[in-house]
Amino acid sequence: MTACTTRRPAALTRLTAVAAIAVAGTLVLTGCGDQTKKDKPANTVSPSGTGSSATSAVAPLFSKLPQKYQDSKTIQVGTDASYAPMEQTENGKIVGIDPDIADALAKQLGVTFKFTNGKFDGLITSIYTGRSDIVMSAMSDTKARQGGLDDKGKKIGKGVDFVDYYTSGSSLLVKKGNPKGIKALADVCGQTVAVQRGTIYDDAFEAQKKECGSKGLKIQKFDTDSEAQTRVKAGGAVADLNDTPVAAYIAQKSGNGNDFEVAGSPADAGPFGIAVSKDNTQLRDALKAAMDAIIADGTYAQVLQKWNASSGAIASAAINGGS
Repeated sequence: MTACTTRRPAALTRLTAVAAIAVAGTLVLTGCGDQTKKDKPANTVSPSGTGSSATSAVAPLFSKLPQKYQDSKTIQVGTDASYAPMEQTENGKIVGIDPDIADALAKQLGVTFKFTNGKFDGLITSIYTGRSDIVMSAMSDTKARQGGLDDKGKKIGKGVDFVDYYTSGSSLLVKKGNPKGIKALADVCGQTVAVQRGTIYDDAFEAQKKECGSKGLKIQKFDTDSEAQTRVKAGGAVADLNDTPVAAYIAQKSGNGNDFEVAGSPADAGPFGIAVSKDNTQLRDALKAAMDAIIADGTYAQVLQKWNASSGAIASAAINGGS
């Protein structure tokens, strides 16, 4: 998702393809500790506050961070916590795959990742304005986002860099029983669909509308994906378009599996990335080093196994690997 660009990779990705994933589990990410001891090493952290945080242990990559974050021991993270299982709010806390990965990164870097909830289409803007240091929100790494372009190719910002950490595809979410027989994107022509505004899937439906020609396609756009889901569940739209793990999670969990199903096969594989200001290359490179570290030590695999999301795992982190 991002302001006037795409939430997930180009073509069809909130992001973009992997096999359907059924996901379960939550993680509460908070921490507090005593940082008053003067004889603590500089890279030893006992975090305080809320968010994904390092435990009291030597953080091997602390020195790679810009001085700003070594001093504050906090990285501000923008997210849209309405996209389970990637990120969601439970009992007032933001939980999910992204916060779990952030928690693992925090242990490598010796800082707290403090998540703040916001609308997806404003997350990249929050980096421009300084409200967020990074974005972790199942955001597709795309060339448009890297270049600061909107969905029409107009320059609206200087763009961001991405540290890629997961691969996903796109899937159609339909009402249980698939009453309209939707199996592929072309099948929505002549129908009404629902989608979250400002995402890659918003763009995908707009592109499909042109492909539908005289058959037409009515697109209902909402601020959150949960609103789009509600529209499909009520029968007011035939499909929503989502990242494959998200669609699979919704189909499994909503109404105990009685509300939705995933239609057809996943399409358009592409990376999710952690978005970072192009002016903050030292932070970007520190995040990449931390990603590679948690991949190497097995922590990353454990996080994905916990959420039954291992099929989207990557072998190594990349910078700006999206297309």
